[in-house]
Amino acid sequence: MRSLINFLLRIHFLLLFILIEVFSIYLLINNNNFHKARFVNLTRQVTGNFYTKTTNLKQYLSLAEENQLLAEENNRLLNIIESTYKSDEIFFRSVNDTIFNQRYMYTSARIINNSINKKHNFLTLNKGNQQGLRPEMAVVSNGSIVGIVKGVSKNYATVISLLNLDLRISSKIKKNGYFGSLNWDGKGYQTAILNEIPLHADIQVGDTIITSGFSSIFPEGILIGYISDFEEKKGSFYEIEVKLSTDFKSLGNVNVIGNLLQIEKLELENQAVKND
Repeated sequence: MRSLINFLLRIHFLLLFILIEVFSIYLLINNNNFHKARFVNLTRQVTGNFYTKTTNLKQYLSLAEENQLLAEENNRLLNIIESTYKSDEIFFRSVNDTIFNQRYMYTSARIINNSINKKHNFLTLNKGNQQGLRPEMAVVSNGSIVGIVKGVSKNYATVISLLNLDLRISSKIKKNGYFGSLNWDGKGYQTAILNEIPLHADIQVGDTIITSGFSSIFPEGILIGYISDFEEKKGSFYEIEVKLSTDFKSLGNVNVIGNLLQIEKLELENQAVKND
């Protein structure tokens, strides 16, 4: 206590000065309309900024609760939709490709099961042959490759994922057209390997890899990914690592592509093989 008193005695002139200054400002504001208005405006600005920051902080702290409420509301709406309506219509739209003389049919579907941590990964779609799906249809998401329809039931379809050791995709480098075979090496869900690209081909990290269009399943130009690394292998070819553009961990909705000329193309190619 004695220390506090001694401290106050040492600074009593400063405290007296501050008190006089505050009293002077008070008199100035109360007896001068201009200064009074400026003080009120300043006070409003300070308190407004304080309330704004406080409100933003409260909103940030309540995000988890708001997200939970939104999730519950979404679930409620989805339950209402699923319990009152089920569509069996075939929502296909056709796309005519006049350059390559092909015609494709598109429909949307939702992934209801997916795996990425196996050597032979598959997906399940919520549509089947009753909605127009059939084996050997291409599956894409946001314009990027996902896989190929493998089996179909009445209302469901299984898709062999690009993350499957048994799947090979005819691919090419977009800028120069050199093509090869792309397959997953089982090491991670974000990369695949492109082979059979000759050493004289001009390639760089960042080059775009797309479907070649040589198969009867995928149209030409579907995005696969981008070159992330490459090295020379024995022989005269590169082994190219491709960073996939599809994030297989966050897949939800996809598009299924059917080639109406697929059977005709396959029959003709099989006939040519037999006659060889």
